[in-house]
Amino acid sequence: MSTTEPVGGVGRRSVVGVGNRPVGGTDSRPLVDPWAAAHTSTEFAVLRNRLRGFVFPMTTFFLAWYFLYVLLAAFAPHFMAIRIVGNINVGLVFGLLQFVTTFAIATIYVRFANRHLDPVGSRIREQVEGGTW
Repeated sequence: MSTTEPVGGVGRRSVVGVGNRPVGGTDSRPLVDPWAAAHTSTEFAVLRNRLRGFVFPMTTFFLAWYFLYVLLAAFAPHFMAIRIVGNINVGLVFGLLQFVTTFAIATIYVRFANRHLDPVGSRIREQVEGGTW
């Protein structure tokens, strides 16, 4: 929104000036920042809780898996040196599985976001852009 557009839709004559104060209008009602209203809404709280419910456990899982790899490499080098096939050993397999895990988590997150986060985020955006806040 530019600083010269009317705020609040039809019937309001206030124009946003410095600090979100009405400039040049006769409307004395306080202006509400739609993004601030969206941030305090119940839908935004649901969106934030869903995101945190996914991100925190997944981060914990990945960090535990990564530190297991690092700790085994540091304190169990004989285990990590066990050959599986030819010159491929346990350490190499664990290292490559780090990449596989990263891409798997990214794929799982995209599916989760498409199903659980994007619909709520789209509703919030439509309300903000539509001026219903």
